[in-house]
Amino acid sequence: VCHGNGCDQLSHVGLTPQQWQALAALFHPPAQRPDQEREMMRAAIARMEQFVGDATTTWQDKGGTFNGGGGQMDCIDESINTTLYLTLFQKYGLVQLHRVEDRATRGWFLAGWPHTTAVVSEIGSGKLWAVDSWFLDNGKPPFILPLDTWKSGWSPEGW
Repeated sequence: VCHGNGCDQLSHVGLTPQQWQALAALFHPPAQRPDQEREMMRAAIARMEQFVGDATTTWQDKGGTFNGGGGQMDCIDESINTTLYLTLFQKYGLVQLHRVEDRATRGWFLAGWPHTTAVVSEIGSGKLWAVDSWFLDNGKPPFILPLDTWKSGWSPEGW
């Protein structure tokens, strides 16, 4: 997993069989609708962040980049890790109604700070969804919203 801002540090983290079973259980019974599966993905990403946080310093990560402190991650770290987690869930058949896509970036300094997120597409409709955990403390379920809304500059209320 990435951490240290800009994926400056890499840590190799393994899951115990019990941790993997806990993650897999979040996808059972399998979702019948894409919106159900997105809620399952939110819960599984949050749990994965908790497992990884316990094995690294990232349990200290606070929402946003500018909060300082040990274990702090930026959106590059968060989006790479979220994409990794989703790819793992997809590979092992836990995510069946979505496909992991390339990350997306908005901003570029001219229109505000650059910001990057993980992306999934809904199988069938092809609708793209941003999966953004950067705004939240470690282990909180990420926001999943239409990518077009996210690209328009969306941020949670109070930001």
